[in-house]
Amino acid sequence: MPLLDASFHPVGVGVAQVVTLPGQAVLSLLLVLLAAWRLRERGRPGAAMLWPAAWLIAVAVELVLRHTLTRPALYRGGVHLTAFDMSWPSGHALRCALVAAALATAWPRLRAALAAWLGAVAVLLVLAGFHTPTDVAGGLLLATAAAAGVVAAERSGLLGRRAGSGRAGAGT
Repeated sequence: MPLLDASFHPVGVGVAQVVTLPGQAVLSLLLVLLAAWRLRERGRPGAAMLWPAAWLIAVAVELVLRHTLTRPALYRGGVHLTAFDMSWPSGHALRCALVAAALATAWPRLRAALAAWLGAVAVLLVLAGFHTPTDVAGGLLLATAAAAGVVAAERSGLLGRRAGSGRAGAGT
């Protein structure tokens, strides 16, 4: 259950918990699926298939990177901050960026609000102490690569031609 065991003290941490909630794994997947449903309804079956696939692939890459890359240990006041040993790239930054991109594709009028929200997510993840700036940058970079893959695949027309050819034969 998201936020069930979350700390809301200090207030900034509580705000960060709420603002980054859509980056939680299950909720982010549901939001991407909602965007996919909307895209399918709007006649974009290729994009509707690509966004959930991009989410799955990007999250898999994030998990592989976290468990295979070794980052130098971070210390504060001589104390090893073990919570940051496997925090690159930030999964919350990755998933929030994918949610923002998928929702912005499905509802273009929300682009400015989604961009502002994503900026707040990036800042709050660092200010609340959940991630280092490089963790957030890594998550955003991975999300950018995944979103660029979706855009390139949809623009290539390959999926659209296949989907269109299947529909044309059955419907007319």
